[in-house]
Amino acid sequence: MPPRPALSVCSAPLTVLAVGGNALLREGRPATFAEQYEAAGRLAGPVAALVRAGHRVVVTHGNGPQVGLLKRRADLAAEADPQLPSPELDLCVADTQGGIGCILTRALAGALPATGPPPVAVLTHTVVDTADPAFARPTKPIGAHLPRAEAQRLADRHGWTVGDDAGRGWRRLVPSPAPLRIVELGAVAALLAAGHVVVAGGGGGIPVAVGPDGQLHGVEAVVDKDATSALLATGIGADELIVTTGVDRICLDWGTPHARALPRLDLAEARRHLADGQFPEGSMGPKVRAALDFLAAGGGSVLVTSPEALDRALLGHSGTRIVPGPDPGRQNGSSHPPARVPVRNTPAAGM
Repeated sequence: MPPRPALSVCSAPLTVLAVGGNALLREGRPATFAEQYEAAGRLAGPVAALVRAGHRVVVTHGNGPQVGLLKRRADLAAEADPQLPSPELDLCVADTQGGIGCILTRALAGALPATGPPPVAVLTHTVVDTADPAFARPTKPIGAHLPRAEAQRLADRHGWTVGDDAGRGWRRLVPSPAPLRIVELGAVAALLAAGHVVVAGGGGGIPVAVGPDGQLHGVEAVVDKDATSALLATGIGADELIVTTGVDRICLDWGTPHARALPRLDLAEARRHLADGQFPEGSMGPKVRAALDFLAAGGGSVLVTSPEALDRALLGHSGTRIVPGPDPGRQNGSSHPPARVPVRNTPAAGM
């Protein structure tokens, strides 16, 4: 993690909201652009509420379902016509950044005051290390959930690695190296200072590495968006990181009769539960690890909740709040309390 900025040019609280790709394309719903516009419209209301409450906001997003579908579509097209090029994963991430950035900024523009600066999506590159062990051990699921036999058939045809995704079906697995640096960090900070809501870090960022010539080149990987969100939040000096996921609150003993939801965790408790295996890598593990990284670097607090419960969580009625220490009032370097803001359901234009 890079050091947090020593001073902020603006005293307004700064929140980074990390939205999962599954929040826009939900399991069991049609994989259409209309579905994604509708989901973006639901997310725009809580973001607008944060802005009305005086927060500066950066929205990051996942792209696992979208990038997998794009890659699959390209592979099918190449089978039909070998003259059509099949894009590498870095360009697939760039493509989905543009598409999802368009969807999110349109939704936000319909919910934010028309007199303010427009929301802006930033094409974001994330630097990784080609020596990262992740390249030898693909673990990041992308694309649709498939029956095992179908996933294995595609793996044999295309040379993929596939695996079970937390019991929800089989998916393609790709390398997910750790993010080291966000190339456009300064641009994001400048846009925030100018009053824009910024969409950045899409899909964890376009994965690039520094070549022997010192230039950046794309690599075949997908960076975890929660890890990138924590890195981005630290780099711009955010007070709060909000991570959406498939459940309203973090649970211990998930999937058992003894499961219990946690409204609050401190840093030490979260570390202990992670080490005890309570948060598997295929589900809550990356989100908790991102929260730990952000808090350890001086972040104020992390809120983990579902998109559906986000408005209630912002009021303190849902979600799991992860804080640096056992004292609820301690902010560990942040002068701003966690967001507790009223939420109006503001429909996005064109939804």
